[in-house]
Amino acid sequence: MIYGIERKKVDKQGRFVLPSDWRAVELKESKEVFVIKGKGYLKIVPRKKVDLTKFFDRADLGMNIEDWDEFERRFYEL
Repeated sequence: MIYGIERKKVDKQGRFVLPSDWRAVELKESKEVFVIKGKGYLKIVPRKKVDLTKFFDRADLGMNIEDWDEFERRFYEL
């Protein structure tokens, strides 16, 4: 896929077609996008599911969570 600028025509209802190669790569299974409105521009960003598990090891909870039952008990005591 080539990134860059494309010129598109807008129909009477304000619609245009997103490039098919961009849809295939960026949208994948999701068919939703965020439209960010700014003064003089629109920015289209694909909505993606974020894998938060990669951040789990970085969180310092001040206690060991290897024993989940013990962690829950101590967590709810606080």
